[in-house]
Amino acid sequence: MIATLIVAWIIFIILWKLLKATLSSALTIAAILILLNISFGITPQDIWHHIMQFTQTLSQLQNGK
Repeated sequence: MIATLIVAWIIFIILWKLLKATLSSALTIAAILILLNISFGITPQDIWHHIMQFTQTLSQLQNGK
């Protein structure tokens, strides 16, 4: 019973740290997107479009086209 509680506590701590890191990253990305939108008028769709273009360019370079 005690071993089960210890394992459960360890899993809880790991999940809590993971959740905290995820939320921290998500809030940072959201803040950057909001600042880009307010400062320069850059929307998340614009950023996504450039990311997709970049991945296509990398794919074409790898294929030698």
